[in-house]
Amino acid sequence: MHYADLNGSDLCETNLQGVHLSWADLSGAFLRSANLINATLCNANLRDAELSSANLSGAELRTKLPRANLSGANLTGANLSSAYLPNAL
Repeated sequence: MHYADLNGSDLCETNLQGVHLSWADLSGAFLRSANLINATLCNANLRDAELSSANLSGAELRTKLPRANLSGANLTGANLSSAYLPNAL
């Protein structure tokens, strides 16, 4: 699903374990409580994404997350090297 256009999509509580979403447009997407264990989100657009309570353990998050809501998200073992997090919650 590289380069997928999921802008503003409602993916709350969706099981996306291990999905490859590199270069995808997830800006403004609703991913609250989504299962993103071991997901690859490198270079994805997550501007204004709602990721509260999402399970991002082991995820590759080398991307830009400006104004993303990560409150309550599980980031155990997530790769945030090179992540850009201005004004993220």
